[in-house]
Amino acid sequence: MGDRFEGFSSLRTYAEAADWINGLIPFGIRPGMARIEKMMEMLGHPHRRLKFIHVAGTNGKGSTCAFLTRVLLQSGYTVGTYTSPYITKFTNRFQYNGEDIPEETLLMLANRLYPIVEEIAATELGSPTMFEVSTALAILYYAEECVPDIVVWETGLGGRLDVTNIVYPVVSVITNIGMDHTDILGDTVEQIAFEKAGIIKPGVPVVSCVQQPEAIEVLRKKAEECRTTLYLAGEKFTFEYTGDHGSHQSFHFNGPFREYDIEIGMKGEYQIANAAGALMALEVLRQYMAFVMEEEDMLKGFRETAWAGRMEEITSGSAPRIVLDGAHNPEGAESLRKSIERHYPHKRLNLMMGMLANKHHESYLKHILPIVDTLILTEPDFRKKMDAAALRDIAEGLKHSYGKPDLQIIVEPDWKNALELLKSRTEAEDLAVVSGTLYLISDVRAALLGQTDSEKGW
Repeated sequence: MGDRFEGFSSLRTYAEAADWINGLIPFGIRPGMARIEKMMEMLGHPHRRLKFIHVAGTNGKGSTCAFLTRVLLQSGYTVGTYTSPYITKFTNRFQYNGEDIPEETLLMLANRLYPIVEEIAATELGSPTMFEVSTALAILYYAEECVPDIVVWETGLGGRLDVTNIVYPVVSVITNIGMDHTDILGDTVEQIAFEKAGIIKPGVPVVSCVQQPEAIEVLRKKAEECRTTLYLAGEKFTFEYTGDHGSHQSFHFNGPFREYDIEIGMKGEYQIANAAGALMALEVLRQYMAFVMEEEDMLKGFRETAWAGRMEEITSGSAPRIVLDGAHNPEGAESLRKSIERHYPHKRLNLMMGMLANKHHESYLKHILPIVDTLILTEPDFRKKMDAAALRDIAEGLKHSYGKPDLQIIVEPDWKNALELLKSRTEAEDLAVVSGTLYLISDVRAALLGQTDSEKGW
C-alpha cells in the first residue's frame, strides 16, 4: 500500500523531520478519525498487528503509563510507550523498552509519511495535524521497526474522537475525569466522561478510578453497551494508603484476583490511584490474557517507576528544595495541595506558577492558595501562555477569601528571573514548588538539571 512512496526523500536530518512534524501544529486540534484512518489505509493498517493498553483520563495518564511500562519491562516483556507531551526531547514520546526512538529511525519514518501527508492535504480532508502524524509515526515504529509485545498507548485529548482511538486494545484504562479542555470536550462532567468513555470497545475490559457518580454512570452505560466488564475502583477493586517509608509511600490493593501491599517511589496522593489503576489493568492481563508477571517483579516495577515533572523533587548544591509538578487544572491543584501537606513538611511555601490561557485558573487558585505564603506568577515560553498580570488580577480577587492573611503575590513574566526569585526567597526549612503547564515545567527542569539542549512540546 505504502510501497509506491519508497525512495521518496525530502527530509535530510532529524531536526528537519521534527521541525516538519511540529510545523503542522498550526493546523490545530481537529477531533475526528478520518485523516488517521486514511493514513492507516494507505500504510496497510499496521496498527492491527499490535497489542495495546489504551489509557485516557484528565490527569494521571502519563504516570499510569509509566507504571504499566516499568512493571511489564520488569516482567520480561518488550514494551512500546507512546505519550505526550514531552518535556525533554521530541523523541521522548516514542519509546521502546524505556529508550527513545533513534533519531535516524524517526527521520526514515517521517520520510515515509511525508508524501502521504501531502497527498491527504490535497483532498477535502485537509492536512493531517501534528498529533495525527506523530501517532501514525508511532504506529509505524512499533509495527514495523521494533514490534514490542505490547504498546502502552496514551490518549492525546478526550478519547472518542482522539486519533489514538484508531487502535483496538486488549485493555483500556480511564484514570479520572476533571474539568480540562472544556472548550473541546464539553463543560460538564457528563460530557467529558462521554468523550473519555469513547475508548471503551466491545469485549475489551476497562479499568477506571473515576469517582464522580455522574461520570461513573456514563462509563457504566458505555461498558454495558459494549458488553464488557468495567473494573471500577471502589467496586471491583479497592486501594488504601498505608503510610510513608523513607522515600516511598505504600498502599494496600485488594482486587478480584489477588491482594498486594505495594510501595511506590513516586510522591503525590494521586499517584496511589494511578498505581492502583495500573495494577488492576495488569491483573486483567495476567488473569485473562496469559501474561506472566511474578509478584516479585510487579512489586519491584512499582517501586522503581519514575515520571519526570510529577511531584519530582530536584535539589542541587546549596539550592533549596524545589518540587516540580505539572498540575494545571482544578483537580490537579487539589491533589498537589494534599500531596504537599502529606509529603513535604515546611515552614513557608513559595509557589511559582505559569499557565496556558485556556485553563480554569480561578478554580485552580481556590484549591492551592490556602497553603501558599508567596505566589510568584510567571509566563511559560509558549504561544498560548496566560498573561502573568491577568493571572495576578484573578489571584488578587481570591486572596482575601482563600489566601493566607500575609500572602504575597509577585509578577515576573520572565520565567528565568522568576526561578531565581523563587530560589532566593526559599530558606532551608521552606519549600519551593513550580507548578502549572508542563511547558513551564519542562524549561524549569532543564534549567535546574543543566540540560542546555532540552526540547519541549505537545
